[in-house]
Amino acid sequence: MSAPAPALAVPASFGRLRTWLLAARPKTLTAALAPVAVGTGLAFGTGAGRWPQAIAALAGALLIQVGTNLTNDYYDFRKGADTAERLGPVRVTQAGLVAPRMVLAAAAVCFAAAVCVGLFLVAAGGWPVVAIGLLSILAGWAYTGGPAPLGYLGLGEVFVLLFFGFVAVAGTVWVQALRLPVATWLAALAVGCTATLLIVVNNLRDMDTDRRAGKHTLAARFGQRFARAEYVCVLATAFLAPVAAWALGQVGAPVLLCLAALPLAWAPLRLVLTQQGAVLNRALAGSARLQLVHGLLLAIGLWRGGPG
Repeated sequence: MSAPAPALAVPASFGRLRTWLLAARPKTLTAALAPVAVGTGLAFGTGAGRWPQAIAALAGALLIQVGTNLTNDYYDFRKGADTAERLGPVRVTQAGLVAPRMVLAAAAVCFAAAVCVGLFLVAAGGWPVVAIGLLSILAGWAYTGGPAPLGYLGLGEVFVLLFFGFVAVAGTVWVQALRLPVATWLAALAVGCTATLLIVVNNLRDMDTDRRAGKHTLAARFGQRFARAEYVCVLATAFLAPVAAWALGQVGAPVLLCLAALPLAWAPLRLVLTQQGAVLNRALAGSARLQLVHGLLLAIGLWRGGPG
């Protein structure tokens, strides 16, 4: 294995706006967009969709995602997981582009803004939304922060599947329809799996540096072969879950439209199965693209063929 690539060089003229956009990690925001789109598609499929609640749910999800990204940026730097040996995209704290306290303060602002958006959703969906919102914000901080960060204990995949799948999809459906059709859970599983693909690739790429930093992801614990098998299983589940929902009669045949995204899975899958190190950034981008297209097609399919 070749020596780790150095962190990407950042021009001295890198503007403040571009710096904060880099810190927000816009390519990861598909993890927030896809579950809201799918939950909204399902809500409209039942005849109970509401655009104001859908837009507010999207705003809240994006704010929590950005807040989580900023928190990760800060704590991964403080805990030594982000160093000059980092193989992934530039992290603003590690690169010295933004002071650590400013990154943490920006994360707090994002979480506070999410709370403000949540007040509207509480009015629409009642007190269950309070629990969903508070748990989501707490989990976003606890992923890399606190005395027992989830991402350092090998619970990253569980966190992503739970909050970017089940919680986000079910919460989006609830604030619009005030009920949860049975199809919610298989749709949430599909979306959560496409989000989990991103964390699997990220952990596979950073396996060696994570081990040195004491970050015990599943890839760091069990190795490359396990992480590759994990990617295959999660990918398969993302496409099989909607098929199962249709086969069980929960939704109509239009839900199978998401299978049209299957060709997009080939490029990142090939990279995951054959490559290692920084080249997996391409697999990460491909997995994010797959997640977005799969989620949008699934949302359309649920809208057109929902349980009614």
